[in-house]
Amino acid sequence: MTDSQRVEVQKHIRCVPGDVARSVLLPGDPARARRIAEQLEEARLIAENREYVVFSGTTDGVPVSVCSTGIGGSSAAIALEELRNVGAEVFIRVGSAGGRRKDIPIGSLVVVTAAYRGDGVSDEYLPLGFPAVADLDVNNALIQAAKEFGYSAFTGIGTTRSAFYARDPALNERLRQVGVVAAEMEASTLFIVGTHRGAKVGCVVATDSNIYLEEQPALAEKEALYMQGEEMTIRTALRAVQLLEATL
Repeated sequence: MTDSQRVEVQKHIRCVPGDVARSVLLPGDPARARRIAEQLEEARLIAENREYVVFSGTTDGVPVSVCSTGIGGSSAAIALEELRNVGAEVFIRVGSAGGRRKDIPIGSLVVVTAAYRGDGVSDEYLPLGFPAVADLDVNNALIQAAKEFGYSAFTGIGTTRSAFYARDPALNERLRQVGVVAAEMEASTLFIVGTHRGAKVGCVVATDSNIYLEEQPALAEKEALYMQGEEMTIRTALRAVQLLEATL
């Protein structure tokens, strides 16, 4: 590594320019990052520090990287900022979420097109009146990819929260009444930071729970259903990267 590269090493993700592809998948869970890397060609571990595990490789010949972000908006914002610093331009969150409609079973594929800003981080970038919206090109690529695989993808507005265990039943009900599809902890942050940094950001998640289901499956069944959903999100995101490479 040259002296100039040492200066450019990003503090948290420990990457330098040239380490990552233009398109990066952003799972929260480092273990999910490894599962994604297993589906890449020529995958190589670039860096591992704190919650950030970074791989680079190709998908059907198209360069792509993967970087885990941990839990919540603060660490996700750091990942996007530093990845953008070293040249990444397109980001797809590949995550888990709780379903927020009775017709969304556990293990469902959901493309989050925008998000309620309850993350507590994005307001450091832009005022709360500014919408957290996914990039249209990335949205369309995710929806097209899901259709190509024959997946029944739900699409719509999600809600991003800052505290996993804190509950606001009145807010949950109000958001449910207007059709919010899923609740998670990173989408609105990534959408806003992406807008701030001039990046294209999208989000696809698999539901691992749904508090509104009339019948709740047993834990083992719930976990199995989620893993099936996760596999769909990974395949969908990788295909979307391929589609975007051909059009952007």
